[in-house]
Amino acid sequence: MAAGAPVALLLGVLVPQGWQVALAWVLAVVVLTVIDAACAGSRKALRLEPLPSVLAAVGRPGSAEVIVRFDGSGPRPREVEAAVAADARLGLTTRSWRMPLIERRARFDFPFTPERRGVVDMETMWVRWIGPLALAAKQKTFALDLPVAVLTDVQAVRDQAIRLFARDAMFGVKSQAQLGEGSEFQALTDYQPGVDRRAIDWKQSARHATLLAKEHHTERNHNVIMALDCGRVASEPVGGMPRMDRFIHAALLLSYACLRSGDRAGLFAFDNVARINTGPLSGLNAQSTLQTIAGRIDYSTHETNYTLALATLASGLKRRSLVVVFTDFADSTSAELMIESLGRLLRRHLILFVVMRDEELESLTAAEPVEPEDVARSVVAGGLLRERELVLTRLRRMGAHIVEAPADRVGPDVLNAYLDLKRRDLL
Repeated sequence: MAAGAPVALLLGVLVPQGWQVALAWVLAVVVLTVIDAACAGSRKALRLEPLPSVLAAVGRPGSAEVIVRFDGSGPRPREVEAAVAADARLGLTTRSWRMPLIERRARFDFPFTPERRGVVDMETMWVRWIGPLALAAKQKTFALDLPVAVLTDVQAVRDQAIRLFARDAMFGVKSQAQLGEGSEFQALTDYQPGVDRRAIDWKQSARHATLLAKEHHTERNHNVIMALDCGRVASEPVGGMPRMDRFIHAALLLSYACLRSGDRAGLFAFDNVARINTGPLSGLNAQSTLQTIAGRIDYSTHETNYTLALATLASGLKRRSLVVVFTDFADSTSAELMIESLGRLLRRHLILFVVMRDEELESLTAAEPVEPEDVARSVVAGGLLRERELVLTRLRRMGAHIVEAPADRVGPDVLNAYLDLKRRDLL
């Protein structure tokens, strides 16, 4: 309509009756818009196909598929555009798509990367399309009400376990006693060249008038308890995923290794109080049980109470165990009670203390200063890193074993530490 205004004005100046052309032009545009809307396809003909259930894992990319179709034999557009509204926790990376209509159907895949576990909703979807003359546009709103269950990323744990243990795979199935790898006495055997001379049993050798050596086998049924801090600090995100979920993935990977090597694994989650305590589990279904229970660990806004939580854990352990503590702390002041509680636990149990490297503080310390504020930030960050290192040094001197790893390396580094402790016969 606006494009015809200058022409109508010029005709009105040159020809007194030319102003009527403007009215005819407006009416023509209105008629064309109505025709365009009629040829665009009916809103009533647009249908939403049944939505499939969507499962997602925290930190793992996924997608939700939505299909719309035009029923009947009436006119239809060549392409449609769709947009969705969803809970922010779902982490939609693309909220709108424009797709061509193929056989009266348009398929939309909305990718997402969830940031937290729980049930989140895809709420509403808007579908819009324009007519062949691009004068009219139609839009229809669908209430999706599609719940998306965001679970623990068990597939990532399984894939990582397969990669780490692939080097131990064998063709076929063969029974192995795993002799000579532990310190638990198995039997006496004839001494063979190459056997450690410290394994010779001199008394039995003198009695039988031949050299006999002690044969050992790998110890099993050790208790490995994974204590997960799910307090306020552990619920904060690191690299797009809460610390606690990274701890859960590492704990499940470690439990897989423990159960595979014949040890028993258990989960203990705590914030200001103990939340979950499975006790040591063994057997074929133990890993599935631990995965299910780990998915129930909720995010918390409470400050972590190490004194109460670790005292509760210690009271439930009837034998010496490897306690793997997954936690994080802000400064040495907040870590005092943690050190004191771990000291009491160290009197009877072996402690593997797991923290994530604070890459944000390290980047602030290593950044080149440009302004005075950069120098201040670097000094403060350096002070916090020194306090952090002081806490870890105190724990090492008390006898705890420390794993400090980047966020994406927590699982493999914890597993390597466990295998090293087992190889050194410290369990």
